[in-house]
Amino acid sequence: MSLDLFSIESQANAGQTISLQGGELCYYPNFFPKKQADNLLNQFEQQLPWRQEQITLFGKRRLVPRLSAWYADDELPYTYSGITHQGLAWTQELMAIRRRLETTAAVEFNSVLANLYRDGSDSNGWHADDEVELGDTPVIASVSFGQPRVFQMKHRTDKQQKFKLELPHGSVLIMRGETQKNWLHQIAKSRRSMTARINLTFRWVDPLLAKSASRT
Repeated sequence: MSLDLFSIESQANAGQTISLQGGELCYYPNFFPKKQADNLLNQFEQQLPWRQEQITLFGKRRLVPRLSAWYADDELPYTYSGITHQGLAWTQELMAIRRRLETTAAVEFNSVLANLYRDGSDSNGWHADDEVELGDTPVIASVSFGQPRVFQMKHRTDKQQKFKLELPHGSVLIMRGETQKNWLHQIAKSRRSMTARINLTFRWVDPLLAKSASRT
């Protein structure tokens, strides 16, 4: 794939700011043109080294209901839910997306967690990207390719505060400010017939804290 495609900025698709109680989102529904998004979906699905991890829940080992891959500068590790990923070397396509998102979000990223949801039975339960190595107010840029899925959010303390948004093919959702401190999010299971979805979440990980967390 020609990397020249990534020089095309979708300025006509200005981000939509969504204000939450104690959080902020910026949504780009058509960040990638459809043809480009199609090519990236096919390439990532076929070429990334997908793994299905295991976690311990209530004393039992269970398979995580999705596949994942972790890319980062300098082989940085990332630890969450008892799982430690060792950073892989960036592909040209992932690096090109990273650079474009850094310009859009006006922050620097040094890592990306890729998740592959194979069908509607794959999911990601309620959580926040609030590991200590991400800092107090992390900026998370979430890219979606493939099957549209509903992104659900709920406030940690105010149960009346809820939000949901369907994330289409080629979209970007940027979470910033105190969103991770005050809100949880999930991709729920669905009984509908669904095709594959790939989600890329770019973030900055503190190198010293990341290495410390991987040793505990």
